[in-house]
Amino acid sequence: MPQLSGRWRLITLSSYAAARCTVNHIQSATRTVLILRRRSSEEYVRNKLKVHYNNGAVEPGAVGGEPTARDSHRHPPPDFHLHDPDSRSERTMYLPRIEGIRVGHVQKVSLVPNKVHEMRTLSLKPLLFEIPGFLSEEECHLVVQLAQLKGLTESQVMVPEGQEDIAEQLNLSSEEIFNLLDLNQDGRLQLQEILTHSRVHDGIWLTPENLREIYAGLKADPDGDGLLSLEEFQRLSTNAFQRFLQQRGVQRSQLVRNSRHTWLYQGEGAHHVLRELRKRVTRLTRLPPKLVDLSEPLQVVRYEQGGHYHAHHDSGPVYPETACTHTRLAANSSAPFETSCRYITVLFYLNTVEGGGETTFPVADNRTYEETALIQNDVDLLDTRRHCDKGNLRVKPIKGTAVLWYNYLSDGKGWVGELDEYSLHGGCVVTRGMKWVANNWINIDPNYERQARYQQLVSQTVSSGNPDADPDPEHHSDLHQDL
Repeated sequence: MPQLSGRWRLITLSSYAAARCTVNHIQSATRTVLILRRRSSEEYVRNKLKVHYNNGAVEPGAVGGEPTARDSHRHPPPDFHLHDPDSRSERTMYLPRIEGIRVGHVQKVSLVPNKVHEMRTLSLKPLLFEIPGFLSEEECHLVVQLAQLKGLTESQVMVPEGQEDIAEQLNLSSEEIFNLLDLNQDGRLQLQEILTHSRVHDGIWLTPENLREIYAGLKADPDGDGLLSLEEFQRLSTNAFQRFLQQRGVQRSQLVRNSRHTWLYQGEGAHHVLRELRKRVTRLTRLPPKLVDLSEPLQVVRYEQGGHYHAHHDSGPVYPETACTHTRLAANSSAPFETSCRYITVLFYLNTVEGGGETTFPVADNRTYEETALIQNDVDLLDTRRHCDKGNLRVKPIKGTAVLWYNYLSDGKGWVGELDEYSLHGGCVVTRGMKWVANNWINIDPNYERQARYQQLVSQTVSSGNPDADPDPEHHSDLHQDL
């Protein structure tokens, strides 16, 4: 994994810490704004091209870990072992990937007895598939009922007033913060640069118009040019925006996410439909059952009319200063920050939405990914309330349909590689009716050794006579970051 300079790595940590400390572990799409733009060295580009969008699984014996043609749902040989010279032990776990082939390609998959499903490739960047009829009408209805019985909670809340600021946690001066936010290093902060920080830190989706209003209220921009100099920025306290917004009041539509959710346990003792759903996901992904079983419970989300979720990534890159939430305790990690490590997202539509509510992938199959290109000429591709129709791909919410995508690339050696920036996605505003969805995330640590230790610890716990080591979905709701 490429190493970053202390300056740019600090930006990533700052974003993650802000996300962890605010809005219910929110994952903001802008959390990698600065680091991704600075990764343009020839070595990095060469590495990216080597593993970028490897649609197929690594064929044993292939030279240099390059993919070879293979049947899209053929399992690897049971005796396949992957030896990594950088690893202290031989790798015995292997992560097959479904081949996308081309956009529009349809392949048949057998997921339930006496039925064949069709899986259509929607994009290659990210590797994205749609499976109609994945759930029956009865199954959709039952999952919704179970969620209602469990009770749903707000998916996002405002940052508690008085909470320690991220700058204080990291001992950053106002000048250091200014330099970190100044993307183009021109000595002035543009509206887009401030928006990046505000959306991560406060969980409030500010538009340029909102920001100009705040500037006026705080008298932060005396010359009215929409730019902040270092002197003007230093006159603002680190929580000035938050205090101003709390005094003025924030509507739900102004949050990064506007929905309610709950978690449903899918292990032993759970409803048979929930257990069957997890088995179906295992068959679809072709991943080792243990990896799927040890992942997060099923998250069920309800978006009422006006509900939305602005564009974001489900997971994030892992650097030495970060750890995966699900393996952190087992790895005995001392990393100060953590993130979810969601290798795969499987999204289920539990009803057909009357109006709006599409899942948008704003940059799907773009030739390049540039964060600066996401906000141009007053069109913000991250804004799913105003500009959902401007994205490259939108998936309509049809009852029973499942959508699967990979949040990470392959490392070319049968394991998790870099974060796939093209997996940026969001929930378009619901204009009529209500939207019910559910999410299964497959948690895999990009660090093979940590994932192996985690699974070994769980196995030891089970063998010691405690098979229900962690059956409580409420435990997961605290540990895992919400979508």
